[in-house]
Amino acid sequence: MVATTTAVLIGVRLLVLALGILITYYSFEAYRRTGTYYMRNAAIGFGIITLGVFIEGVLFEFGGLDLALVHIIESVAIGLGFVVLLISLRR
Repeated sequence: MVATTTAVLIGVRLLVLALGILITYYSFEAYRRTGTYYMRNAAIGFGIITLGVFIEGVLFEFGGLDLALVHIIESVAIGLGFVVLLISLRR
């Protein structure tokens, strides 16, 4: 059962990572097209969130860290990304 759960978790995390990369890419392309600061900040915010997803997977699978600790690290990255997105929307 644990192996199945881990396989599903890895699959879902890879899907979220791929979606995050696509969202970051299209946000960056929109920034290049418009040159606006809020699109730049959106690309940065989505990039930070995506990086958090990637870091969590790497630390858990290859770093041997505890699942709770890597979730905390990912949550900090997601929170930071959301702060950047919030700043982008508030200006």
